Amino acid sequence: MRKGIKLFFVCGLAAWSLQGGAQSFTWYSSTEGGTWKTSVVKMGKKAAEANVTVEKDAKPIVEFQDWGATFNELDWDALGILTRDEQDEILHNVFSPEGDLRITRGRISMNANDYARSWYSCDEVAGDLELRYFNIDRDKQTIIPFIRAAQKYNPGLTFWVSPWCPPSWMKITGDYPVLSSPFNNMPKQMDYILYGNVGGKVDPDEMKLTGERKGKFPRQLATTDYFIQDPRYLQAYANMFCKFIDAYKEQGVDIDMVIYQNEAYSYTPYPGCAWTAEGTIRFNRDYLGPTLKEKHPEVKLYLGTFNTNRVDHVQKIASDKGLQQFVSGMAFQWEGRESLPVLRKEHPEWNYMCSESECGWGSFDWKAGEHTFELMNHYLGNGCNEYTFWNFILKDNGESPWGWKQNALIRVDSKARKFTYTPEYYAVKHYSHFIGKGTEIVGYKGQGEDLMPVLVGRTAEGKYVVVAGNFKDTSSQLAVQIEGKTLQAELQPHSYNTFVMK
Repeated sequence: MRKGIKLFFVCGLAAWSLQGGAQSFTWYSSTEGGTWKTSVVKMGKKAAEANVTVEKDAKPIVEFQDWGATFNELDWDALGILTRDEQDEILHNVFSPEGDLRITRGRISMNANDYARSWYSCDEVAGDLELRYFNIDRDKQTIIPFIRAAQKYNPGLTFWVSPWCPPSWMKITGDYPVLSSPFNNMPKQMDYILYGNVGGKVDPDEMKLTGERKGKFPRQLATTDYFIQDPRYLQAYANMFCKFIDAYKEQGVDIDMVIYQNEAYSYTPYPGCAWTAEGTIRFNRDYLGPTLKEKHPEVKLYLGTFNTNRVDHVQKIASDKGLQQFVSGMAFQWEGRESLPVLRKEHPEWNYMCSESECGWGSFDWKAGEHTFELMNHYLGNGCNEYTFWNFILKDNGESPWGWKQNALIRVDSKARKFTYTPEYYAVKHYSHFIGKGTEIVGYKGQGEDLMPVLVGRTAEGKYVVVAGNFKDTSSQLAVQIEGKTLQAELQPHSYNTFVMK
């Protein structure tokens, strides 16, 4: 123990205190045995070693803007199992500016995604290039009411949109999946199309979410654009984005940003669409970008969502000069986290976001929360000013119609008709409750071998917030030097921690 430092125990937590009128922080700590415990810790003199050092007037890594959540049909169904009072509690805690998570942004899927009840699109009339039969009738049954329920608690919510899959008739296969599966009706004989003449063998396990996917992802890139590369189809699809924006606006939902495709590098049995780099450039540069500029100049175009660590592939898309004139930012998720630092360095003029927090495998356990905690540390520390969560509420084991089991921030037991806030919920709260719009990220240390991710923010009011995890089996010392003084604390094993300047 350092000389002059006394150890106190408050609410079961160890806190450091120094004599004198030093700046104090409220310390919030969560472990599997107890969440959101509070105590007080005071700053001391400069430490010999610090995990993170923040100098006075430090240049921020990024100014953070929004935490987001996705509006999916299966989330709406899970919420509907509960009583009205329980629904109100959840919506308040997730979306209200006075709630726990303080979500300010929503993600919407154009057409079905893997957490829809079943496949559908806004226009399944084959050959309808004029989009005469376009509609959002399905969305009016679920997604629109879901959004309105959230808007009750935060009328200022903003929204962005991306498709998982275009209408099936716009794809060369005429079907919504990329690959065959027991969960869809696509013939297995069609799987070869993904790699075409290259002759690559389809790996049925590549998309599994259990364990860690190591190495390059995908191991082999698609050589075929699954979207029909006919100018008439490409233009019709660009027009569909604009019709979707218009239709949602009529429902009181303003969309301010679009992304052309969710995970073009996931070759899925659920709704999806594989694109090559050339096809991606062609559609965004020659059709979607110009069409948005003409019909919806107020709506931004982002590139993504990039879920690949094949950096050279992403660089090829981002480096196209004709495309760059339409682009405002880039979105990364999953293996895309590895591409993010490189692309941000090469294109500092754009905004960056995490477009989807990783969904896990239906474990709903503390380890899943630790992983999400580290993800937020990585993306904010590497310059993302938005972070979007995937399903925020699911029932039972979180299984989709296509056989995926995934985690969520809130879990509903459909038999008991009860809900619980999961470990992931508290991991998110440790960040989003205090780091909001206008907070400058001024310090960052990735998780590393010490299993201690650390992030330092400076709020719009000028107060510092330190978020730190300790994911070892033993306690660890945290030392964060801020403007010449040091915040020190002993972090419990497998704990989430937030320190907020008083």
